[in-house]
Amino acid sequence: MAAESSAAGSMRKAPSMEWRWVSAGEEEEEGEEEGRAGGPAAVGAVGRGGSFESEDEDDNDEGDDDDDEEQEEARQKLIRTGPSVDWFDVEGNEVSVAQPLEDYEEFDFGRTVFLALQTLAVVFGDIGISPLYTFDVMFNKYPILGEEDVLGALSLVLYTLILMPLVKYVLVVLWANDDGEGGIFAMYSLICRNAKVSLIPSQVQAQAEKRMSSFRLKLPTAELERSIKVKEKLESSLLMKKLLLGLVLFGTAMFISNGVITPAMSVLSAVSGLKVGIPNASQDVVVMISIALLIILYSLQRYATSKIGFVVGPCLLIWFCCLGGIGICNLSRYGPAAFKAFNPLYIIYYFGKNPFQAWLSLGGCLLCATGSEAIFSNLCYFPVRFVQSMFVLLVLPCLVLAYLGQAAFLIASQKSSEHIFFSSIPSEAFWPVFLLANLAALIASRTMTIAIFQCLKQSISLGCFPRLKIVHTSRKFMAKIYIPVVNWLLLASCLGFIVLFRSTYDVGNAYAIAELGVMIMATLYVTIIMLLIWETHIIKVISFLTTFLFLELIFFSSALSSVGDGGWALLVYASGLLMIMFIWNYGSKLKYDSEVRQKLSKDLMRKLGPNLGTMRAPGLGLVYSEIVKGVPATFGHFLTALPAIHSIIVFVCIRNVPVPVVPQSERFLFQRVCSRSYHMFRCIARYGYKDKRQEHHNTFERLLIEGLEKFIQREAVELSLQSEDDIDSDDEPTTPTRIITAANGSLYSLDVPLMVDFAPTNEAIPESPSCSTPQDPVLGYTENLELELAFIKQAKQTGAVYLIDNPIVKARKDSWFFKKLTINYFFAFLRNNCRRAVVSMSIPHSNLLQVRLTSYV
Repeated sequence: MAAESSAAGSMRKAPSMEWRWVSAGEEEEEGEEEGRAGGPAAVGAVGRGGSFESEDEDDNDEGDDDDDEEQEEARQKLIRTGPSVDWFDVEGNEVSVAQPLEDYEEFDFGRTVFLALQTLAVVFGDIGISPLYTFDVMFNKYPILGEEDVLGALSLVLYTLILMPLVKYVLVVLWANDDGEGGIFAMYSLICRNAKVSLIPSQVQAQAEKRMSSFRLKLPTAELERSIKVKEKLESSLLMKKLLLGLVLFGTAMFISNGVITPAMSVLSAVSGLKVGIPNASQDVVVMISIALLIILYSLQRYATSKIGFVVGPCLLIWFCCLGGIGICNLSRYGPAAFKAFNPLYIIYYFGKNPFQAWLSLGGCLLCATGSEAIFSNLCYFPVRFVQSMFVLLVLPCLVLAYLGQAAFLIASQKSSEHIFFSSIPSEAFWPVFLLANLAALIASRTMTIAIFQCLKQSISLGCFPRLKIVHTSRKFMAKIYIPVVNWLLLASCLGFIVLFRSTYDVGNAYAIAELGVMIMATLYVTIIMLLIWETHIIKVISFLTTFLFLELIFFSSALSSVGDGGWALLVYASGLLMIMFIWNYGSKLKYDSEVRQKLSKDLMRKLGPNLGTMRAPGLGLVYSEIVKGVPATFGHFLTALPAIHSIIVFVCIRNVPVPVVPQSERFLFQRVCSRSYHMFRCIARYGYKDKRQEHHNTFERLLIEGLEKFIQREAVELSLQSEDDIDSDDEPTTPTRIITAANGSLYSLDVPLMVDFAPTNEAIPESPSCSTPQDPVLGYTENLELELAFIKQAKQTGAVYLIDNPIVKARKDSWFFKKLTINYFFAFLRNNCRRAVVSMSIPHSNLLQVRLTSYV
């Protein structure tokens, strides 16, 4: 009874509904089709956390999508219809999502203080260091000739701070997170989960809608109609899908480049203050000290993500208070004239006096907003409301006071426009502030490095970057990771930029280009999310897009004018990263498409019979494949090359779903392949882009077998609830009963291979294969269930063997030259030097069987 109630609680969920515009005539036809299809569902496979159709029905599930293409002049009506989908694919991509922290956690003062310090350390480290260099880079392009120049530059900085970090990121973009995860890839995965736009092979097309219950149904509105049209346009246009993927790859390349420039700019600017305290200090000394600090930082980066991370919060709190205190001190010393800059007319004066130089200085002005993307990318487990409150109540006021204080100093002393921040510090507090500034610069560098680790982990999980070794530095927090190869490559890149440019001005030019590239991508993706998911009013969408895209393009044009002064190096670096991601994604997609074309048909499997044309030996065979549907061609090679095959075969597909974390109870989904007598199953092992993949093979096997047993139990309950007509409708073609003798003398029936050992009957097995009618065992559902569970238990005791294909991918001889160059050399190099998905499970060599086939794409 307990088993029945458990199974009943996990019965098939109601199909998700989709909205479509149909005419009156079509509506009647839709109703008839739903009536015909509304009978009892066929027996499906039930996995841990979901249920879905039998694979025998997969080929008949393709719906008729031509209704949307017919443009009729008749009056149309918005109705909800059940989409024709492959429920195995749907369930493989749907998991329950984590609830926001603020929804269930009560207020605790100690925890709030700790969370506030962690938020400062992880989220706001980068933007907190911007006062060190913003005015320096601006006035390097625009010389100070009077008070109006300072007030105009200050007004430009203040309104850039208000518009970019505050209005755009803190108030809008933070809400475009994917279940608490931020970044350009998180927005892409959010779009993929709401529309079928993914072109990533390892990520199955997301179901267009989430499961909807009665209280979540939406009434037809203009916004909903617009959302449907946007979704249809994205799903029907291959160009739009490629454009979305290209934009996310470009944004990721620019973000990683931004993370390389941030340590170089921050540390070099902080150490440059030494020339104010010690006027005789040369630039060579500044460069050498910066290099030494960066080497120390990246050497401790593995420990900084877990051991040292808790101390940087108080340091940044002191730093922000120091920024505000210095600003107040300068305002009290030099007067409140800087407050005039809140009048936006000074921006007009600033551009009217010297338009060309004012335009050139816009690239330096944007540096006050550097770190805005890091606020979103490092959102992690922090509640959005908490991050917003911290920015509005602490970070923004301290930054505004810092810039006001520097402007007051410049108005009173217009001689110097170099090292403005350090020159404005009172002499008695210079050295403590200098040391604190260097510590804050290292913390800002660490912040961006952590953001890059998270971004690369997301891109690796979604199949857009070669697989790398990822080390989890915390058992409690999954977000704390460390990627050794990337860490040392970032160090080498930072040192290269410092040695190449040696000046904060040239590095600042490259910094603005990287930041703006990421900002423009974020604007475009948030606009799509507003239309597709949020269903925002069109006036608000247009206002957001035109305002921020216009401003960012103006800033970007100014930054591009300095390409010759240092921006060229960043563009070359970002282009190299973009090329790596494009080659990996392009080669992976061709390889996946080739495997899909070469898969074995079910007709061939039926002709082979339950014995698969060979001996079935006790044991569990795990065949790894990237395809979800059908039998991979690798399995046919195993059948022809091996003298026997395992009694239970499980086709395992490791799928990366576009969610941060997959609950362990929903990790595996199962489905039968062919009939029960074949003892073949398909399994989807689902991982989110923040899931830990370093599982021991014993743990993986245990969880997989537990899921398989639960699947069989639930399937038996569902079978008992079905009518005999529904059960018989999917029967396999009958084959003559045959008996074979194994090497140990045991007799096995090929109709029910190996199961006769566990049959609860004393009847003898027929000694002759001349029976003209099939001799299927007539067992009750309970007896049949016990029989198969015992069969699985014996296979488990025998052991599991991992059958893995390690193919060689080559371009066909008639391919064009660039395709041969890309696949045969670049993609092959990346595949040979990256980690495989199953390597992380530490499979012993005695349990591993690999085959290397050549696939021509």
